[in-house]
Amino acid sequence: MPSLSLRINLDPDGRIGPGKIELLEQIAAFGSISAAARGMEMSYKHAWDLVEDMNRVFGKPLVAAQTGGRKGGGAQLTAVGLAVVSRFRAIERAASAAAATHMEALQAEIDAG
Repeated sequence: MPSLSLRINLDPDGRIGPGKIELLEQIAAFGSISAAARGMEMSYKHAWDLVEDMNRVFGKPLVAAQTGGRKGGGAQLTAVGLAVVSRFRAIERAASAAAATHMEALQAEIDAG
């Protein structure tokens, strides 16, 4: 069955898609940018650059990071970060529902070969 992948272009020059949302979800799950990066098989620097880009685009932090030390560092999503994930997933569900009939028709074309 065909699947739908959503990427949202944001004004003025940003965008958000499944990779950035997954990164945010992994940060929320692990409480760590480095653990999220490892889980997604990307470098810590790349993950941190993506977080900084999202913070810039939204004009406020999506992730609150604490530097390491005796008790170690950590990261968690801010209220804005949680809202962005929730809204993206809601938009994704709505788009999938709206496209379901057309996706089934595409699959039927493939199956008809």
